[in-house]
Amino acid sequence: MNDPTHTPAAHDTTALEVHRPAPLVPSPAPLAPVKPLAVPSVASVVLPDGRVVTGYAVAAAQPEPVTAKPAVSRAAVNVALGGVGFLAVCGGLFLLTAFITALTALITQLVILAAVLFGGWIAAQVFGTSGRRGGTTIHIRKAVIKRSHFHS
Repeated sequence: MNDPTHTPAAHDTTALEVHRPAPLVPSPAPLAPVKPLAVPSVASVVLPDGRVVTGYAVAAAQPEPVTAKPAVSRAAVNVALGGVGFLAVCGGLFLLTAFITALTALITQLVILAAVLFGGWIAAQVFGTSGRRGGTTIHIRKAVIKRSHFHS
């Protein structure tokens, strides 16, 4: 074959030998019997250019079964749940702001009421005509000053 003077013919019809391996006989296990495995036969194929391809037959790979898709996608369910949660939070925030506004108005009215009552009490004390006033009574008498002495 490696001889440079040898030129192969277009269709070499030399005899092809097909080798079939003998199956291995498994030795029986002392504890559990083992089923003998069948060794597949070797197949040879002659290509149009004269080459011989020998090998074992391989079973076609079975595709994995396609899982059924749900009627509604997970993304759509997640978006819907997010929208429901957002609406619940917005309603709670609306109620919270309404409560804070009402509480602020109540506190403001209480402060104004306290200022009016306290101011009225102060005004009654200042402008009242009550006869009892606390303090010291001073009687001023006519005094005569002679020679730098005070005589009362």
